[in-house]
Amino acid sequence: NRIIAGNINQVLKVDSVVCDFSSYPYGAKTYARQMIIRSSNVTERTLVTECRLLNASRSDDNPNGFTIEGFTILENRDIQTVKR
Repeated sequence: NRIIAGNINQVLKVDSVVCDFSSYPYGAKTYARQMIIRSSNVTERTLVTECRLLNASRSDDNPNGFTIEGFTILENRDIQTVKR
């Protein structure tokens, strides 16, 4: 709600997703950049997350057939902030 009330936009650019299918539940780690765009500045952050993927039935709402469990943010630090 603070993002909407503060007139803030976000852009998330996923760099890579690394999945380990050698043991179940499957592990996944995501590396991304997050841009937080405010009227006064733009902040760029790193974003690294991990989770476990559980098998699930495929459907129109879940075409990949996975359920995400144990989603954790490992890193979310500022890289730079640029005034507008």
